[in-house]
Amino acid sequence: MSKRKSDLVRGYFAAFQAGDRAVMEAALADDFTFTSPYDDAIDRKAYFERCWPNGKLFRSMTIERICEDGNDVFVRYSCETLEGKTFRNTELHSFRGDELRSVEVYFGASYRGGTFIPQNPSS
Repeated sequence: MSKRKSDLVRGYFAAFQAGDRAVMEAALADDFTFTSPYDDAIDRKAYFERCWPNGKLFRSMTIERICEDGNDVFVRYSCETLEGKTFRNTELHSFRGDELRSVEVYFGASYRGGTFIPQNPSS
């Protein structure tokens, strides 16, 4: 029997925080893509080269809300960096069976010491 998709996503967040790459390697579909404001549908290889190392920059990641809808899971989470910056993001995780097919990341506002940090829009 398949696990709930939301439980799989919780496990992925724990693996990212722990630096447990083997968990993610096993979870990602061969045609996995990752999209964010910095990445346009990059593949598995590029994800592990560009994004995975960023896990070392976080003091904490806390899932605030998670919603499962069929093969999709939306998750909103907050992060604190080692430098004390805090922010929230939302992600859409899409599955094929129990394999993670894609992740789309939507960035939220950033704060330091409770003060809003404006972001420079890219041109």
